[in-house]
Amino acid sequence: MHEHQKEYESQWAAVVSIASKIGCTPETLRTWVRQSETDQGIRGGLSTSDRERLKELERENRELKRANEILRKASAYFAQAELGRRQK
Repeated sequence: MHEHQKEYESQWAAVVSIASKIGCTPETLRTWVRQSETDQGIRGGLSTSDRERLKELERENRELKRANEILRKASAYFAQAELGRRQK
């Protein structure tokens, strides 16, 4: 895309032309170009690898929260059971 951009009056003109040739919408190609620029450090934002790592960390965080909730409930259950056993 970048190597052909100089052949067009603007980046959008290049995107529209190339998108029709490869069979996707201009917006899809524009998104790909923006992400490629981010991955190359040309544009700010999260790179593809950073996005994947963030998703992985968010998934791990959800799993840890679920595990902590289970442990909290189990702890409360066993504490109640211990109190009941001591009263007898």
